[in-house]
Amino acid sequence: MRLFTLLLSGVLVLAGCAAGEQPARLRIMVPNVAGGGYDVTARTAAAIAQRAGVVDRPIAVFNVDGDGGAVALRRLLAERGNGELAMMMGLGVVGATVTSPGADQVTAATPIARLMEESQAVLVPAGSPHRGIGELVSAWRADPAGTTIGGGSATGGPDHLMAMRLAETAGIDPTQVRYRTFDGGGELLPALLDGRLDAAVSSVVEFAAQISSGQLRVLAVSGSARLAGVDAPTLTEAGFAVVFANWRGVLAPPGISAADRDRLVDLLRRLEESPEWNATVQRSGWANAFLAGDQFGAFLAEQDRDVRATLTRLGLP
Repeated sequence: MRLFTLLLSGVLVLAGCAAGEQPARLRIMVPNVAGGGYDVTARTAAAIAQRAGVVDRPIAVFNVDGDGGAVALRRLLAERGNGELAMMMGLGVVGATVTSPGADQVTAATPIARLMEESQAVLVPAGSPHRGIGELVSAWRADPAGTTIGGGSATGGPDHLMAMRLAETAGIDPTQVRYRTFDGGGELLPALLDGRLDAAVSSVVEFAAQISSGQLRVLAVSGSARLAGVDAPTLTEAGFAVVFANWRGVLAPPGISAADRDRLVDLLRRLEESPEWNATVQRSGWANAFLAGDQFGAFLAEQDRDVRATLTRLGLP
């Protein structure tokens, strides 16, 4: 009996629970490899939640990569009723479900909350001949087939969609764009550094260390305003009418109890209200965009429709 009690106590987490409740330790699944934006966001959120007292035991974070997030979503949906599991996700996972044959839709999961939004960036390696976004676009327009653009998301994900939006605005046929997909920033970085790519579209926070060290340069950002600490104009300032934001949020398996759903929403709400999270959001160039429960579910359905419509309009699979 004593051994059973010790084993049980080792997996309990009390955060966000009413007195006397003892749910098992929360696990957060990341739908790509370590080092990408989902991974950074999940591990940052988990660490801050513990330091801020939102949880009193560490949250376990683990990676399940494949098919741009479709593999992880399939696993999430298979864990029906499991209120101890959540998944970090975002626009990239929505895109993966649109373009992967037979993939499940994000709307089949339980929506918990959207956490943040972030601007995308157009990046080049330090040795690139392109000193500004105009130079890159001119070379790209002159030779679309000879210009390779990379991103840490699959077709229909934020990096891909932003690249296609920029191409379309610049007068480049999106069907002629040579876009290479990598499973998150962890795989994208070496391809960008070793010259396999002419440029990449990704978030600034994923490559903050390389930007700071001078290994990578930011040519432009996609938000409506410049990012603090980043010496680069917005695409609009540079003459390209593109404003684009990525976002990240959390899903849970279908069929969880209302109590488990409310506990997870409350956990993320208290995280979003913590001073350390807000300082991290500001430092990372993110924007708080908290949206919970059914409102987040309606947003997911809208994003799914928009991605499908955009890819159809661009004549892309």
